[in-house]
Amino acid sequence: MVQPDDQPSRTAPHVIGVHLYLEDAQGRVLLGLRHPDCSYAGRTWHFLAGHCEREPALGCLVREAWEEAGLVIDPADAEYAHAVHLLDDPGAPPRVQLVFRVRRWQGTPRVREPDRCLDWRWWRPDRLPEPVVPYTRAAVEGIRAGRLYTEMGW
Repeated sequence: MVQPDDQPSRTAPHVIGVHLYLEDAQGRVLLGLRHPDCSYAGRTWHFLAGHCEREPALGCLVREAWEEAGLVIDPADAEYAHAVHLLDDPGAPPRVQLVFRVRRWQGTPRVREPDRCLDWRWWRPDRLPEPVVPYTRAAVEGIRAGRLYTEMGW
C-alpha cells in the first residue's frame, strides 16, 4: 500500500489517451500496424487511438475512429472497458489510457492516415500479433478477464 510519504515530490500533468476496442462477429479485435516513422511504437500493432485535444473522451473516440479508419461511431454506443495508468519511462509524462468498447459502428476499417498506420486487421484476442504495444496487450487481457484497471511502469 502506498503511504502519503511515498508520493512523488513533484506534480506531473497526465496525458489522456483514448482507445477503441472493437470486436467483429468472430470475436476478433481490431488493431492497426503503426507506420515505421511514428514517434511512438513504429512497426507495432496497436488499438485505434488518439490523445484528447481539449475535448471530451468520447468526442475524441468518435473523431479518431473517423480520421484514422473511416468508422462512424455514435458515442451512445461506447462503453468504458478498461484503463491503463502508464509510465513509459521516468522522463516521460504519465499517461492514462482509456479503452472504450463499441459494439455497433458503421463502415469498414480502412487506412486513412497512411503516415501513421499501414494496415488494419482483426486478431483473435488470445493470439495477438507481435510486436504489439505492451499496454494494448494488457488492456485486451484485462477486458477479457473482466478487470477495469491496470498499472504499468510505476
